[in-house]
Amino acid sequence: MKAEVLKVLAQPTRLKILECLRKGEKCICELVPILNGEQSNISRHVSLMQKSHLVTTRREGVRVMVRVSDPKVFEILDTVGVVLKNQIREQKELLAHI
Repeated sequence: MKAEVLKVLAQPTRLKILECLRKGEKCICELVPILNGEQSNISRHVSLMQKSHLVTTRREGVRVMVRVSDPKVFEILDTVGVVLKNQIREQKELLAHI
């Protein structure tokens, strides 16, 4: 199950969707222009994220609203960001000694 969630997270568009949802619920129609994508493509990504329980959706008339199921997912994203920053810093330090 962990591997499935990480696989879903390992896709740039899905990461961008999560970042868009960091400030709260959004309509798929709002995500389309932000991500500069097709609505069908964004909906497909949201569906995969929903199957992995990363997001939930609800209908509001004709609009499909999306939100993160558990805000702790942002802790995962933030931790990965810290790890990457540390790796870059270490590489810079190594290069400085060459």
